[in-house]
Amino acid sequence: MFKGILKEQTIQVGIGFVFIVVLLGTFILPEWMSNNFMYGLSRGLAVLGLMILWRTNLVSFGHALYYGFGAYAVAIAQKYLGVTDVFLRILIAIAAAGLLGFVLGFILRRYREIFFAMLSLAFSMVLYGLLAKAEFLGSTDGMSISPSTMFGFELGRFGLFYFIGFVVILSLIFAHAYLRSSLGHLTTAIMDNEIRVEYLGYSVEKAIHIKYVISACLAGGAGGLMAAALGQVDPDSMVLWSVSGELVFVTIMAGLGNILAPFVGAIFFEFIRTYAYEFAPQAWQMIIGGTLLAIIFFLPGGLWSLFQKINPFKKEKK
Repeated sequence: MFKGILKEQTIQVGIGFVFIVVLLGTFILPEWMSNNFMYGLSRGLAVLGLMILWRTNLVSFGHALYYGFGAYAVAIAQKYLGVTDVFLRILIAIAAAGLLGFVLGFILRRYREIFFAMLSLAFSMVLYGLLAKAEFLGSTDGMSISPSTMFGFELGRFGLFYFIGFVVILSLIFAHAYLRSSLGHLTTAIMDNEIRVEYLGYSVEKAIHIKYVISACLAGGAGGLMAAALGQVDPDSMVLWSVSGELVFVTIMAGLGNILAPFVGAIFFEFIRTYAYEFAPQAWQMIIGGTLLAIIFFLPGGLWSLFQKINPFKKEKK
């Protein structure tokens, strides 16, 4: 599955992109820009998970469920187990979200279209309600996250940035290898005709279940990284329906043409939101919405379709 994957152009350009972003963020750009890059890379993991689902024609309006679950798993592990090691934090976030996705996947894999989307949103809002009422988890105030450590030493902001870049590169390699595998190729086949896939001897529900768990793991990892980067988790910023909406927003804006698109789109979204709020605090949401409408009208394939016109990926689908 992973044989020769590092030699493929998509991965080489993806690694180069992450290196440039991390280097710019740690040595050249001011801190606020560096934060936007860091948050964009982290959030891009969740968007990558949505993209994998979306290629099966399934849209989740409740992926903040796993994004927030991963973030809160990091906070709980610190509060009750004293976990501050960054490797343990990301593993806990991924494992917690993956386990939840595995359980709920038995239900969600039976549904399609709007039923899948709204049911995922319902589960997300259930978690939001529980977190908002749970006083031992900080209720609506949330919980603070102490700085991450590595091998017993405090990581610092730059160290965390490098670690996020490392996780993103691993995720790009895994996602690309998965989409190139036989199971990954079922993505478009399921979208085109589920009955024919069943006739070929594959279980559509099992294939969707696997994709759903992978998507949940990526979203949970994104939440864990964001929790470590922000130093705070709360229901409104991690689990509320608007967070799920932002993830869907970025997925549409970025496009589905390449595994690198979610990270380009997420970084672009962070800067659009920052500048819109800075120069038009009373109308920043309208600016973001107008940006999405402009992209839909003039770049229906998302931002990545613009890159395809000038880069060597024109014929690549993964």
